[in-house]
Amino acid sequence: MNNKIITISRQFGSGGRTVGRQAAQALGIPCYDQELLEKIAEESGFSKEFIRDRGEHTPHSSWLANAFSDRGPHGLSTQDYLWTIQSQLILELAEKGPCVIVGRCADYILRDKTPCLRAFIHAGLDQRADRIVRVYGQTDEAPVKRLRDKDKRRAAYYRFYTEMEWGDARNYHICLDSGAVGIQRCADIIVELYHAFPQQG
Repeated sequence: MNNKIITISRQFGSGGRTVGRQAAQALGIPCYDQELLEKIAEESGFSKEFIRDRGEHTPHSSWLANAFSDRGPHGLSTQDYLWTIQSQLILELAEKGPCVIVGRCADYILRDKTPCLRAFIHAGLDQRADRIVRVYGQTDEAPVKRLRDKDKRRAAYYRFYTEMEWGDARNYHICLDSGAVGIQRCADIIVELYHAFPQQG
């Protein structure tokens, strides 16, 4: 695969999805986020709401609890089934042409495909709490509790399927603090790196 790909991993509330879309728009290439979710829904037959919750997050924040959760007679869970479909779709999208792929362990799925620029977007807890209230609205759950739960479940999902630590800087080419740098500047930096990134591995 010779297409240059950008993968955006992100903490909940960090604006990573927006960073990915802005970078893709600046580069004139597709950004797959909601579009990928819709494709997974078509392939799997599950609702987008179900996939949105289970395609990046585990039902439990504990890695061990997830290892035994929702297993069928052949040892596979619904989440395993979604992982297989999701992985295949991400590989197919990367083969089609240059693009940005947000979340869904795309950094790991495309780890052996070069060139693939892997970015992780994070921000301070208070900044993310403020952002999810402004962007997603108030819920019955306290913003900080909601953030910590999402982060734990996302980290457990990543560890379960990749055997690596989510957010570990060693797994990415660049980690950016959107709270300190700003969302637009994060996108600009990724665009600059994309242009400098080698076409061949």
